[in-house]
Amino acid sequence: MVKRAESFAHAGRGVKIFMKTTHNAWLHAGIFAAAVLAGVFFKISPTEWLAVVLASGLVFVSEAFNSAIEVDIDLTSPEYHPQARDTKDIAAGAVLISAVTAAIVGLLVFGPHIIGSIPPGP
Repeated sequence: MVKRAESFAHAGRGVKIFMKTTHNAWLHAGIFAAAVLAGVFFKISPTEWLAVVLASGLVFVSEAFNSAIEVDIDLTSPEYHPQARDTKDIAAGAVLISAVTAAIVGLLVFGPHIIGSIPPGP
């Protein structure tokens, strides 16, 4: 039981470091907060909530892995190396893929609600 508690403490420390040192994490958190507010405003369905939460989680997880990879590369390859650069770029590309996926999910979920809330013209 103590080992499990220690594992949670280490994971919590990792989340704290991630949020403290990764400026993009705050950008993602802001976008997620806006999505939550929009979800409440439009009264989205449980299935739509699931899509929004999973897509947002995907972005946070990919950003966290990207940050961990960057820390490791900076430690193990402090001098410039083309493969170190490639590793960092690929990890950043994964974040981009997840962010684009989340944006598409956002359009699919919120697009119909936004269009449906526009009053018809004259």
